[in-house]
Amino acid sequence: MANIAVVIGARSAIGSSIIETLAKDETVDQIVAISRGGSPQRTENGAKVKSISCNYSEESIRGICESLKSTEGSITQVIICNGILHTDRILPEKRLEDISFATVSEVMHINTIIPLLWLANIGPFLKSRKTCRVAILSARVGSISDNRSGGWYAYRASKAALNMLIKTAAIEFRRRAPNVKLIAFHPGTTDTKLSKPFQRSVPEGKLFTPDFVAGALLKLLKTLDPHSEEEFFDWNGQPVPW
Repeated sequence: MANIAVVIGARSAIGSSIIETLAKDETVDQIVAISRGGSPQRTENGAKVKSISCNYSEESIRGICESLKSTEGSITQVIICNGILHTDRILPEKRLEDISFATVSEVMHINTIIPLLWLANIGPFLKSRKTCRVAILSARVGSISDNRSGGWYAYRASKAALNMLIKTAAIEFRRRAPNVKLIAFHPGTTDTKLSKPFQRSVPEGKLFTPDFVAGALLKLLKTLDPHSEEEFFDWNGQPVPW
């Protein structure tokens, strides 16, 4: 049966690089690229890529996942890349007085609720004899035990909540779909629009290209023991404390 990879948030810098890398992988037969609008950038093997537009509403997510039922083959990889750190209206909070209901709600919705809705709707279709590896982009700043500098309230909280949901879902998958291995992935500081305002403080050699991150994640997924208990990894393949 065909091996199918699903990439959600396909037009993001990391998502586009993941698709580029998967398109060159002979073990991947088809890539389903889901994004808010339009197709991802051209790949060297674009015939493998099926683009789907989604507005990320609950109804749209449910409908797309239902349509995946009719796809011939097995979904062996799912990578969820959705995330937000700042916009023209939102900046990471430096102190408690910077918090607003609107900001926290929007960041939590994008970073936590949308990935959870994808997981809830696509999860039932992943049961198979084949191993399916699922990765959701998280962040080390969502680690409660690793928080030493404070600040960034909404972003930290959204990623900490996401991590808890991933951990909880991973326990459920072990019971209901033992072929599924679910992880949170910290990509490091990547040279994208998301990190642009904060790159000056990044140590030399620790600002990664999207291609580097894509390669690191896909290598991790290939070599990851599906029966291991670790579920939160960084770009270097090392476990991150919850």
